[in-house]
Amino acid sequence: MSKEGGDLWPSAEIQCERRGYAGFVVLNRPQSLNALTAGMIDGLAGALEAWADDPRIAHVVITGAGRAFCAGGDIRQLAGQIAAGDHEGVLAFWAREYRLNHRIRHYPKPYIALIDGLVMGGGVGVSVHGSARVAGDRYAFAMPEVAIGFFPDVGATYVLPRCPGRTGTYLALSGARATCGDGVALGLATHYVPSAAFADLAERLTGPDCQAVLAAAAAPAPSSPIVAARGEIDRCFAGDRLEAIEARLRRAAAEGSAFARAALAALAGRSPTSLAIALRQMRLGGGLGFDEALALEYRIVTRLCRGHDFAEGVRALIIDKDQAPRWQPPTIAELDEQTIEAHFASLGPGELTFEDEGRRGGRL
Repeated sequence: MSKEGGDLWPSAEIQCERRGYAGFVVLNRPQSLNALTAGMIDGLAGALEAWADDPRIAHVVITGAGRAFCAGGDIRQLAGQIAAGDHEGVLAFWAREYRLNHRIRHYPKPYIALIDGLVMGGGVGVSVHGSARVAGDRYAFAMPEVAIGFFPDVGATYVLPRCPGRTGTYLALSGARATCGDGVALGLATHYVPSAAFADLAERLTGPDCQAVLAAAAAPAPSSPIVAARGEIDRCFAGDRLEAIEARLRRAAAEGSAFARAALAALAGRSPTSLAIALRQMRLGGGLGFDEALALEYRIVTRLCRGHDFAEGVRALIIDKDQAPRWQPPTIAELDEQTIEAHFASLGPGELTFEDEGRRGGRL
């Protein structure tokens, strides 16, 4: 990057430059809903490393081009690597992504995500761990990974169990979308700013005092449909058994609950293995530190990328689009508890480790 600013990462997929006192990042694959590629991950990591000790940069701002913030990782690319047997390449992608999540969480300067659109999967990983997460009217948060035989990763093991009550478990198992009102109420977003004010907010964040700018721009958030359903969520999504959760939802649906009917429909057809892994994550995650949660996710992904359901889910929902995945096993009743537990076992010398990116003083 030149002394006057300019592009730090010369890529059409991600734009990183200094604007005033801010390091600005734009995820720039709007035709793919800004799905993350390895190059985008490396570009953001490189920019953050360069800006961490740059006295001209007071804070970092990240946003997405087009109608989405970021719809996740580039699943097609990963599926191609898995089909070709390139498991080492796939795991290298996830290791770099999780280390980027770690860098964001521990970044020494305020890291501000402006989210006015879809934010899923990997997009959650490059936003929710920052100091400030600003939700616009079009904000739509989701972790729908169980639908493709995967699991909520990029730090969801840490974040979702810390949502109020069992709302995080509900989001992990159902893949339901959270609105801007939900995001603020659940702690997934820190501020609500109307979409019409986003361009002005981005411009004002080029100044030196991001906290004052955010405080002045924030408005009262809309109501939260998830909070409105909190009583049913807490009742139905309690416990550690999928069978019990389904039974409570069926009972509530039979008694006339529209929420329970919708939740049952959301769980139907999901990978039983992925549902069991996600539920186990939610129960463990509340007692883990952030770094421990990411290391646990790397254990899981190491096993899943060599298993059946992830490749099958991508085939059925993303590649062939027949919407008819053939899960192994096909039902919750056929799950083997030891097989699920094996996903969480230590990798020994293969455990994911992190560089000391240390300082936390920049968090708002």
